[in-house]
Amino acid sequence: MGSRQVTSWQGKNITVAGLGVSGVSAARALAGLGASVTVVDGGDGEGHRARAAELAALGISVRLGDAQTLPEGTDLVVTSPGWKPESPLFAAAGRAGVEVVGDVEIAWQLRGENAAPWLAITGTNGKTTTTQMLASILKAAGLRTAAVGNIGTPIIDVVLDEGAYDVLAVELSSYQLHWAPSVRAHSAAVLNLAPDHLDWHGSMGAYAADKGRIYEGNTVACVYNAADPATEKLVEDADVEEGCRAIGFTLGAPGPSMLGVVDGILVDRAFVANRQKNAQELAQVEDVNPPAPHNIANALAAAALARAFGVEPRAVRDGLRNFRPDAHRVAHVDEVAGVGYVDDSKATNTHAAEASLAAFEPVVWIAGGLAKGAAFDELVQKSAKRLRGVVLIGADRALIAEALARHAPEVPVVDLARTDTGAMLAAVREAARLAEPGDTVLLAPACASMDMFANYNKRGDAFADAVRELAAGDAADAAGS
Repeated sequence: MGSRQVTSWQGKNITVAGLGVSGVSAARALAGLGASVTVVDGGDGEGHRARAAELAALGISVRLGDAQTLPEGTDLVVTSPGWKPESPLFAAAGRAGVEVVGDVEIAWQLRGENAAPWLAITGTNGKTTTTQMLASILKAAGLRTAAVGNIGTPIIDVVLDEGAYDVLAVELSSYQLHWAPSVRAHSAAVLNLAPDHLDWHGSMGAYAADKGRIYEGNTVACVYNAADPATEKLVEDADVEEGCRAIGFTLGAPGPSMLGVVDGILVDRAFVANRQKNAQELAQVEDVNPPAPHNIANALAAAALARAFGVEPRAVRDGLRNFRPDAHRVAHVDEVAGVGYVDDSKATNTHAAEASLAAFEPVVWIAGGLAKGAAFDELVQKSAKRLRGVVLIGADRALIAEALARHAPEVPVVDLARTDTGAMLAAVREAARLAEPGDTVLLAPACASMDMFANYNKRGDAFADAVRELAAGDAADAAGS
């Protein structure tokens, strides 16, 4: 099934929901194509007014302080990803028979005849890292590419730069997939599935269904996680093009039509001649940065998508070697008194925290924040044997404390009731007190950050600052002794 192309935007009345990066991008692009655009946003702060003035100079109307009323005469609503499906604006659109789509859907519709194919990635965790790994591999192969979608340059801007790219590495969140019914990728991967954003989707089934949309209409490969049967089930349920293959990835030895690991080597038994008997070496585990189990899985998924696009093995190796992860993703901050300090502030849900905890032993775990409706029993059960101690911070820390009491009652727990700016320094000092030489103090909160910090980046920065202060104090003590 091809994309549903809109023949002309001239004169169409488009309402754009949200004055963020993707909303501004959509408004500019559609106005440039002749549409009459109105942007609505519930905010009315200084930043909102500045962006509104910039858009007004382009002939775009902006309505601040009211995000609930549908502008009269609207032909189509284009939403930013985070807006919930039950938002009053969308309810009004439904009553008026007006379709609601996202910026990713608009990008798909704006593609030209010879548009760059999309290699698409989703999953509860690892999306950004895998997408960046894939882009690094594609670049190592000499292809013109960009990591777009839920990261980087707005995808509409990239699509409108026609002819600039050979292929795109596209990260898609469940929110974006929900509002993108027409997207048809060359190949796609679902890295994993675990409960997340259930307050937005309403149920695990609805969340999984939105993730599964990424496989619809794939032409070459649907990449799934052999350790996560739910991802394979999404492949089985997808309506794909004739000849599209299911390609698994595993941290163990791969079977035919899979990628996996043998004796510290990433190998391909999917895109090789006579895959029943043959395997192609792609890279060493040491080529993956960092070589933690969940990150090796990310690398295998990226490699599978690249191989589906015809990339040679050498480029997979070189791309993985060239890749550097973003900050706050299993980032080693420092070692103080024989204890390693690792920042994985990006672990904002239980599934991500579980993967992070699995990479270290013994661990003093710093956790807590906004739970987003999550339960912590399974995480604690799986990780209990690794825990030297736990330091809890944030609004919903009691939920983690209760799970620890049920499933790891012998593990020492420090419950910090503070939510001020000095709370992270206190947490790091308590963790240092619990840790022994050879241990790892791991910030993997399993929760969102907004109860105490502007975002997970600020939370990770606070952790790194606290570790540096701890190190400075340790150095001063050593000098004075």
